[in-house]
Amino acid sequence: MSFKNKTAIVTGAGQGIGFEICRQLQAEGVRVVLNDIDASLAEKAARQLTDNNVACIPVAGDSGSMECIGRMIDAAVPDANTLDIVIANAGITLFGDFFDYTPEAFYKVMQVNLAGTFFLAQAAARKMKQQANGGALLFMSSVTGHQAHKNLAAYGMTKAALEMLAKNLVIELSQYKINVNAIAPGATQTERTLEDKDYVKIWSGLTPMGRPATTEDIAATAVFMVSDKAKHITGQSIIVDGGWTCVSPSPF
Repeated sequence: MSFKNKTAIVTGAGQGIGFEICRQLQAEGVRVVLNDIDASLAEKAARQLTDNNVACIPVAGDSGSMECIGRMIDAAVPDANTLDIVIANAGITLFGDFFDYTPEAFYKVMQVNLAGTFFLAQAAARKMKQQANGGALLFMSSVTGHQAHKNLAAYGMTKAALEMLAKNLVIELSQYKINVNAIAPGATQTERTLEDKDYVKIWSGLTPMGRPATTEDIAATAVFMVSDKAKHITGQSIIVDGGWTCVSPSPF
């Protein structure tokens, strides 16, 4: 899908969806800057993605911090390289009852999910603006940005906000050949979700397609959305949930 000689940044990619996105991009020949807040996970993931002679550069740190954002940009464009793809995948989910939700939890979710994505997009777009071919930005939303989910008021509002950010940046970035979109995964089998031994059973029953998504399902959509085949798609949010948002049964 026209990925030759391209460079990508993917945040929150030590495992799960982010790691699979990196794997699929690298299989297409993309040089990847892989971020995770856990340094050991970032290093381990990068080592796993070195088999096909395409660089995978680990950058450990909090993707919500300006210092880490700067290091990711520097790693992506050390010399004459272009920055072609940025996927803001990192995010945190802090469940909590609305009446008891603390300011500390609220601002932490806002910092990582919103500020991290906003300022990474800003820094990347500044680089892409200078390039003849522009670039692609992709934000990781969620079905909880479309349907209410118990104990996820703060998280859900961040995901809805990311989709609005993608729409708004169409005005700012289209003239520079930068497209910007979001994808909204539903229930997905990852290392974290599979800690619940009943996860697959519960979500298989709730999902019209009969199973929760795999990381491969989500990553395949992400890779298409940042490919040249999707250059005329911008400001859109693609839901990947096996039909769950059409019926929206709750697991609670």
